[in-house]
Amino acid sequence: MTIDVRPVSAVPRWVLALLALSLATQVAWQARRDNGAATAPELPPAPSAYALRLASFGEREALARLAIVHLQSYRTPDYGRLIGWLEAILELDPRSQYALFSAARVYAETADPVRSRMALEFVYRQFLLDPNLRWPSLAHAALLAKHRLKDLPLALRYARALQRHVSASGVPPWVKQMEIFILEDLNELQAARVLIGTLLQSGSLDDPAELRFLKQRLEELEHRAAKGGS
Repeated sequence: MTIDVRPVSAVPRWVLALLALSLATQVAWQARRDNGAATAPELPPAPSAYALRLASFGEREALARLAIVHLQSYRTPDYGRLIGWLEAILELDPRSQYALFSAARVYAETADPVRSRMALEFVYRQFLLDPNLRWPSLAHAALLAKHRLKDLPLALRYARALQRHVSASGVPPWVKQMEIFILEDLNELQAARVLIGTLLQSGSLDDPAELRFLKQRLEELEHRAAKGGS
């Protein structure tokens, strides 16, 4: 039987890149298993986006996904370095949601509030670069700031950014209404009334259910104000 043995040069370069990154992940995982969590390997400094582009051999999306998997092999990474990695990965594949998803749904949900805020601020900065694509992660960041960190001013900052910068169609109404609810939580009823009035007068709303909800909310706030709420 003749065995067809092909030279390494015949293997697509992107396959070699993926294999190399997979091997690096396995090495990191094995080192952590052998040494225990207390001596888990430290996350190395982030590579440049240029270096990642070279390593991807044109397969940027695949390498970006594997790089996220690689990051997860470090149990408690240095968040300064972690954010450097996430920035490089996002620059490698700007249309991908994986880096922002990991920041908002994995790394921001740590019990350490300092690290959580670092991850949330990363999400906020990256959202501003492409609001209509990246709004889901900032919406989750606003919820985390409100419910986990109990930081209403921070939640308001994120919600206000969603209200001002997201213009894509098909975005759920609650995303742009978050600012109203947080203003109410802060007892800023006058500001909430002004915001609702602005939305109703803008002509940008065409969903009858949304218009009906906002009008009802405005009536409720005006009733509270008449009773001395604000």
